[in-house]
Amino acid sequence: MSALRVVPAFRHGQERLYVCRADGRNVAWFDRDTARVNLLSTDEEADVLDALAPFLTGNVTVGPPPVPTPAELARLALHPDDDLAPNRPGEALRVSLEREPPSARRLRSDPRSRALAAETAVGEVLDRLDGAGWHTLHSIGLPGGARIHHLLIGPGGLFCVRAVPARRQRVRVADPMVAVGRARPAPLLRELRADAARASFALTAEVRPVLVPVGAVLVDVPEPPREVRVLAEAEVSLLARAGGVLKPADVEALHALARDRHTWHRV
Repeated sequence: MSALRVVPAFRHGQERLYVCRADGRNVAWFDRDTARVNLLSTDEEADVLDALAPFLTGNVTVGPPPVPTPAELARLALHPDDDLAPNRPGEALRVSLEREPPSARRLRSDPRSRALAAETAVGEVLDRLDGAGWHTLHSIGLPGGARIHHLLIGPGGLFCVRAVPARRQRVRVADPMVAVGRARPAPLLRELRADAARASFALTAEVRPVLVPVGAVLVDVPEPPREVRVLAEAEVSLLARAGGVLKPADVEALHALARDRHTWHRV
């Protein structure tokens, strides 16, 4: 018997039935208006349909929304102010530093500068994957002040990548906490999973979270964290080896959707 449960909700002007795991995470939702079951992972299709069976009547469509045709994609041409594709790695941090430059009297470097260096290093690696059929969007702002550092879209799926500055420091990962050097541990994995979940909702596709401690001398991960991959800086390019998940047309359609700033206003 399926361990999934169904939770009704009214969101963004639509009546939806969310299918959740025991821990509350969504795996799918059913739009009554369109009679469509949107899956975040096809691996759980049978369990999802079993959970929704009492609520389904008539014909329903299962899967992600249809891939737009080239003509439809052409009509999605964005105003430059709404296009996230030109964002540089750490774009939000660059703007912040330009508006409020760090004080020359600070004995320690501004944390924004360290964060920018980390995001730039990871972003440059991800941008080099473009020739292999991948696209990367940087510094995607979310409602409430959260920000996706990098969103990688390609044949192997979608990845929400967060860069953590850790130059010459030790990093310890104990889900959900991450401790960098002597700093107080922070629940970065919880935040990263939340960002990936919001991206999944916005794009109607599974988005997997990835944490990258940049410049760390040692990364201690006693137990693999739930759902999150922890990669060293030199391992980031290995994400491109994943394949067999999305067709080229799917990659282009998701990239077109993700680069539109308005896509993220509703999450």
